[in-house]
Amino acid sequence: MGTLAAVDGEDVDVLPLFDCDLVIPALNEEARIGDTIASLHAANTAASLKVRYIVVDNGCIDATAEIVDAIRGLDVPVEFMSCQTRGKGAAVRAGIRRSTSYFVGYCDADRSTPPSSVERGVKLLRSGWEVIVGSRRCAGAGYEISQSATRRLGSFAFHAVATRMTGPMSDTQCGFKLFTAPVARALFDATTLNGFAFDVELLARARHADFRMIELPIKWSDSEGSTFRPVTDGLRSFGELRAAHRSLQATTTTALAR
Repeated sequence: MGTLAAVDGEDVDVLPLFDCDLVIPALNEEARIGDTIASLHAANTAASLKVRYIVVDNGCIDATAEIVDAIRGLDVPVEFMSCQTRGKGAAVRAGIRRSTSYFVGYCDADRSTPPSSVERGVKLLRSGWEVIVGSRRCAGAGYEISQSATRRLGSFAFHAVATRMTGPMSDTQCGFKLFTAPVARALFDATTLNGFAFDVELLARARHADFRMIELPIKWSDSEGSTFRPVTDGLRSFGELRAAHRSLQATTTTALAR
């Protein structure tokens, strides 16, 4: 996606500096953010892929900002921004709106997704797909380090409800997704959820808009130190699903009225 600049009084298209902007929401990630960005940057550089990392502070009270500044000092293209609205969905939305590249996506700060997933996803986008959905459960995917029994049980129940809105999708909650820039902006401008269930609303809207979606198999490594609390956040996420369902129904009703 080009930007405009004035040359001799005329507006001309300027090519983006990066192939992809990768948004990383952060809530007290001082212990992991450095290694995550370093491993992503190494893999993307080896693949000749120019990626900028947009770290979104969503309430950090630790040294996350200082670590990101240190990484920037090593000539890694990383930007640090703040999102005052709490919630993973709000943080990702803020980062997407800051992006300027052809492709944009998001991943978790915990290195659960292999760094090579970015290159694989971008190749799919370049081949004509518009939404790349990381999946831990589709053919070819799996867990290098498994989730706890509590997380697996909660995930199964959540998935059963979520797919009523998204349609047949093996995994809505994997923390890795990529988009073409116009599609990302259209989707995130329409979404309303700020919490962990924002992915469901996002995918449901992508399905209703008939965007070209494909699942990307991920070899997932469940990491310690997750900010997701299975009981508290799990119950809140089910409540968000109801809110997403009402929002989607309202959108459909408005469209039919037109």
